[in-house]
Amino acid sequence: MTQTSTLDAGATLREVATDRGVLRYHEAGDGPPLVMLHGSGPGVTGMKNFAGNLARFSQHFRCLVLELPGFGISDATGEGLVPGAAAATTRFADALGLDRFDIIGNSLGGIAGGMVAMEQPDRVRRLVTVGGLGRNIFSPAPGEGIRLLVDFTDHPTREKLVAWLHSMVFDPSIITDEMIEDRWQQATDPETLANARTLYGSEAFARNAAAAAAADHVPYWAMFHKIKAKTLITWGRDDRVSPMDMALIPMRTIPDVELHVLPNCGHWAMIEAKHAWESVVEAFLTRPESA
Repeated sequence: MTQTSTLDAGATLREVATDRGVLRYHEAGDGPPLVMLHGSGPGVTGMKNFAGNLARFSQHFRCLVLELPGFGISDATGEGLVPGAAAATTRFADALGLDRFDIIGNSLGGIAGGMVAMEQPDRVRRLVTVGGLGRNIFSPAPGEGIRLLVDFTDHPTREKLVAWLHSMVFDPSIITDEMIEDRWQQATDPETLANARTLYGSEAFARNAAAAAAADHVPYWAMFHKIKAKTLITWGRDDRVSPMDMALIPMRTIPDVELHVLPNCGHWAMIEAKHAWESVVEAFLTRPESA
């Protein structure tokens, strides 16, 4: 299985200026706007997450695959990982004049989408997340994939990249030599790597954990009740990055929420369980408002 699409990535690339730099994105299809937010990790881009899904969703939606700041495509802003992703999503929607839109977010992108839906509850119509949203209840934190991510970011080697990539999936055959090389080139670009270390290197991780422990405000996962959007949480049963017990709090506290679990599937449900995942998400997003 590979990340393929009938759409030409070069032909879909766009950019928009904001007061915090240029945001780049890919656009395909016509219809209601669907903002697609990628996850984090070495060599990640929006198209690496969602290229294989655009052909289907662009039949119904104006798909807008945002390249979040700090990963080597859009301009870096120096903002924190999660708050920066959420703020960039809002800047992006403002710049494109999107009054109301749907969101699909993988991992970091799902958390960012959830934060936008909490902060602007009348603006997000429907929200779909792929792993990541919530907090560990029974499983150790951070998860295996997060630990491998930090280890690679501190001391990048191909072996560590392969170990991290394998933690993302149930079926290791998905991790091809072509994917490894593509990710390696993107992840070890000097500017991208420097940005990555400010986002999820071990020093940044420790700093963020200390700040969270000392914070007076409540964590984002305690505010799920503010989400008005109909929400679909999707999860790979065998996710080693964000274990499934993380879904319990959002599943219980988001007012209008559904949970769909995909078997024999890791963190990249939109890639590893592509057809099953797309069918569930398409049905959810196109369901009549009254249903």
